[in-house]
Amino acid sequence: MKISRKVEHLPSSGIREFFELVIGMKDVISLGVGEPDFVTPWNICESSIYSIEKGHTTYTSNKGLKELRAQIARYLKNKHKLSYDPDKEILITTGVSEALDIAMRSLLNPKDKVLIPVPCYVSYYPVTYLAGGKPVFIDTTKTGFKLTPSLVEKHVSSGVKAIILKIIEKFRAGDIDLPVLPKVIHEIQNVYGKPMVALSCHRILRKVHN
Repeated sequence: MKISRKVEHLPSSGIREFFELVIGMKDVISLGVGEPDFVTPWNICESSIYSIEKGHTTYTSNKGLKELRAQIARYLKNKHKLSYDPDKEILITTGVSEALDIAMRSLLNPKDKVLIPVPCYVSYYPVTYLAGGKPVFIDTTKTGFKLTPSLVEKHVSSGVKAIILKIIEKFRAGDIDLPVLPKVIHEIQNVYGKPMVALSCHRILRKVHN
């Protein structure tokens, strides 16, 4: 059976190739998929077992467990002074990749452009491509691996619908400095009006209004 042309043209994940390579190797810590070098703590395992024993094995709301969404809303309020409605503004996913995939499929129309600072996480390209978008890569190697307003201005065009930003507490390749974030958004708005801004975060630091 011939598979979809889109899937056929997708490159394989370098992270996963490395992960498969080191499986079974002794005295090797794999940093490829970003998981720790220790097993899941017992208190978490015990809680999961207890939930199974209590019969909590059925489908949940598509938005995720209500109690979990409410707890996340409380955390964001207490930790970051952000107010989100757990019924309308919080959605539980199994990870960043699923969240981005859902966001892209919900936001993009065919050939909408998405700005992606590189180097970047490997899933940014496929989730954009599979949703019908056109990835526009922004090379950050000459700016200390940080996204700047001038870089955005250089790559933005009338077809831009979204930009994927990484906002985390310690800078890595392609990260954006929070103080310059409003300038970056302003540069896009000058050309395209009000684009959708997709935030890919390890931890939310600040709510961005556009």
